[in-house]
Amino acid sequence: MSLVTTLYVGLFYLATLVLVVGLTLRIVKYAKTPAPLKIPTMPAPLTEAGVARRMFREVVFFESLFRASKWTWIFGWLFHFGLLLVLLRHLRYFTEPVWFWVNWIQPFGKYAAFAMLAGLLGLWARRFLVDRVRYISTPSDHLMLALLVGIALSGLGMAYLVHTDIVAVKGFFLGLMYFSPQPLPADPLLLVHLGLVVALMLVFPFSKLLHAPGVFFSPTRNQNDNSRERRHIAGWAEQLEAGER
Repeated sequence: MSLVTTLYVGLFYLATLVLVVGLTLRIVKYAKTPAPLKIPTMPAPLTEAGVARRMFREVVFFESLFRASKWTWIFGWLFHFGLLLVLLRHLRYFTEPVWFWVNWIQPFGKYAAFAMLAGLLGLWARRFLVDRVRYISTPSDHLMLALLVGIALSGLGMAYLVHTDIVAVKGFFLGLMYFSPQPLPADPLLLVHLGLVVALMLVFPFSKLLHAPGVFFSPTRNQNDNSRERRHIAGWAEQLEAGER
């Protein structure tokens, strides 16, 4: 293998390890963090089925964001929906044979990259143009957006400007999956794109992007409004009461 291939093989294995372990530890921490109060955002559902429906609307349609800011909702939904289609389109590099529905969404995923980029640019502009958002924005917020924009731009560049050998790229990733590394094309734009993806994988478990799994553990979203019917006691408080008895 060439030095470039060896370097990227090592980087992807390291990034995958950090992503999986880091994300797992974060999710375990979220799951173990007690919610001492009953604090669902009102109006809140009264039943567990209602909580499930609310969570579905939140994850798919960004319901609370829609109520809070229509412009932020538009850009946020554009970005996330575009990202979803782009990720699904990229499954062709990890499956052989390619699943029929992955082939079916290829054209949609290709153009969804523009929606993803438009959403990112809108969200980034918001951090400069909206006073209250600019005040609370930190360098890490801008760096994460710059990283995502870089990934989108380099991907679009390979799709429309400087093409790469996608057969060799697929062979590289299938080789990674089966622990049989294959040569990676040394195209500069491809290396930049993959390098940015590796960087995103490395920082994801330690960044604000953890709102993706975190929303499922938010007590303002995953609790029902039954405080009048049942007393809410956190797990640690139940153990304390049991010990006192």
